Amino acid sequence: MTPAEAFEQPSTPAANFSDLPSGAPSPTQALAPDALLLRSHATTGAVAGAVDLDGRKVMFVRVAGGADRGALTPADGQLLEVAFRAARTHRLPIVGTLSTSGVSVHHGIASVAGWGRAARELVQCSGVVPILLAACGPVVSGPSFLLGLADVAVFTEDAYAFVSGPHMVESFTGIPVSANDLGGAAAHSRSSGVAALLVPDEESAIDALSEILTFLPDHVGILPGKVATTDPVDRLTTAAANTLPGHPTGSYDVRDIVRDLADDDYFLELRGGWAPNLVTGFCSIGGLPVGVVANQTQALAGSIDIPASQKGAGFVGLCDAFNVPLLTLVDTSGFLPGKDLEWRGMIRHGAQLAFAYARATVPRLALILRKSYGGAYIVMDSRHMGNDLMFAWPSAEVAVMGAKGAVEILHRKVDADERARLEAEYEATFLTPYPTAERGSISAVIEPERTREHLASALEMLWPKREHLRPRRHDNMPL
Repeated sequence: MTPAEAFEQPSTPAANFSDLPSGAPSPTQALAPDALLLRSHATTGAVAGAVDLDGRKVMFVRVAGGADRGALTPADGQLLEVAFRAARTHRLPIVGTLSTSGVSVHHGIASVAGWGRAARELVQCSGVVPILLAACGPVVSGPSFLLGLADVAVFTEDAYAFVSGPHMVESFTGIPVSANDLGGAAAHSRSSGVAALLVPDEESAIDALSEILTFLPDHVGILPGKVATTDPVDRLTTAAANTLPGHPTGSYDVRDIVRDLADDDYFLELRGGWAPNLVTGFCSIGGLPVGVVANQTQALAGSIDIPASQKGAGFVGLCDAFNVPLLTLVDTSGFLPGKDLEWRGMIRHGAQLAFAYARATVPRLALILRKSYGGAYIVMDSRHMGNDLMFAWPSAEVAVMGAKGAVEILHRKVDADERARLEAEYEATFLTPYPTAERGSISAVIEPERTREHLASALEMLWPKREHLRPRRHDNMPL
């Protein structure tokens, strides 16, 4: 079947590219001049089928320009619906840029129905092909939900997105707010977590989406491709070993450890501005793509709160959906306490992280760097959650809680000298990885300098891992 036959669809009369402002760029000129356009004569947007993006065939979507600042007409919604269905049918990753003022009021409810059908088709693509979208201008009202449905969303610096605009917010609350303060790129990077990366412009956004796609397969039925590297797998990770501070409560940047473990010191962090107490992103080890989840002691001492649980659960789900192995680096004293957190649903949202790990079937490695206490020990991909291999450095502290808290509970009435003695005894007995290793909950206590070698060997062994799941309609993640 030729590309033209694969994507041929009946046309419907609607606006065409003559409606674009003079001098407006071609919707696909940033990709390929010979890109196959789907129904480009029928709408103000464009879809390029089977475009070559850095050696990968993708379904490229661009919504921008035209009348009413890119407001979606019924034909535009139908275009997106056709494109998403074609991507799912032909197993092509979806890559797109959006800039739209919402739906066209000139076409009434038909415009709303159009993006609704597109959203439904995009949901059908979820977990089948990667969905990578970029906001490159205003993305407001209903179409903004397309960003929320994407696996990864990138924002340009001048982009903004919201469901209810500044005028509606002011009329409802009486508080004036600008579009940028309400839904600007910085707000979505820092506060909402919608923006995984911030980039200067549309060209940079496409480059960023292409970079993310490097670590993902074209579709769920295949494994991710290997990443080219000459970095030897037996390279000593001395820098990672020396990163931990001498004091047990000292903080450090866990990204320094990740980079030293990764091929060529390269780590692509996603959602770095949101929930900074948990780091997520992609790297490769021995050429094999890996999704990294790591506690970050520089923020909230690495404790897990609601945003961190949501961030981790979403990223674990993305990796599991597309066959990307997981590496979890653990250094946390537990879940962040607080009345406000409990009232906001710490139980439900903390369960999201546990749920995501427990249902994941990809190869799963974990490494305890330092602290791993209580419920957080279980949730951060412990062996009891189905982890394949759990490593630990000799500095690992695996226990129900720290020595001070344990002594306060068990020996409340002792004097200061006795308390200090009991704390030292507790640390020597329980705050080491060896009792946990004796019970089989830790696979091996390894030398920090040889961590990369151990991880690469484990990944190579687990790479072809497959799990058969029992049939069911779908699971029911706590939301």
